[in-house]
Amino acid sequence: MKVVILAGGSGTRAYPYTDYLPKPMMPVGGKPILLRVMNLYARQGYTEFVLSVGYRKEVILDYFEGRDFGWRIDIVDTGAATDTGGRIWGCRHLLGDTFMATYADGLSDVVLDDLLAFHHRSGRLGTITSVPLRSQYGTIEADESGIIRDFREKPVLQDYWINAGFFVMEKRIFEHWRGENLEREVFPNLLAGRYLGVYRHHGFFKSLDTYKDQQEIEAMFAAGNLPWIRNEVAA
Repeated sequence: MKVVILAGGSGTRAYPYTDYLPKPMMPVGGKPILLRVMNLYARQGYTEFVLSVGYRKEVILDYFEGRDFGWRIDIVDTGAATDTGGRIWGCRHLLGDTFMATYADGLSDVVLDDLLAFHHRSGRLGTITSVPLRSQYGTIEADESGIIRDFREKPVLQDYWINAGFFVMEKRIFEHWRGENLEREVFPNLLAGRYLGVYRHHGFFKSLDTYKDQQEIEAMFAAGNLPWIRNEVAA
């Protein structure tokens, strides 16, 4: 089964790193986060990758040139300015009846076989992995009289669920694919046909959206708090 990884965006929120380095190549424990994401799939038996590249694609091409990870890796230039929906659309010719896709900057301990089984049971054309939102701020808990009872540091908000990537899709979804942006156009346009399902993941998820995120993930890695990230391949 092919795994499409969206690795072509400019990553403006991760400046200054992305002024010279595409965000998928930002380091986590001395290796690009893109490689960490690929390893999440590979260690669970999914080793056929389609990298949809664009911005600073030469950095990614140079990195994989001459390296043999024991995986099949196709790299498709989908354009520097192409949006997320267009990046998957531009790889459709390489995909089988069922395929996976995800972002190059999201780490998780999601069990992919469970995700795939859920997708097949649902009968939907697409399944989105969702995780509860972690607040970027600390919260205050107070009673009705205004007395503060507790402070909570960046709590998980269990009533709000976000798109974590780690998609499973049927190729037939392209018959209904409308728009360029995956999150604001393509997915919303699929709702009327009831083509999408959600897989709720209660485990770890962290995305590298900003330079601060990169520093936080590096700290987690250094502290040994990401035990499921293994150094199985040479960088």
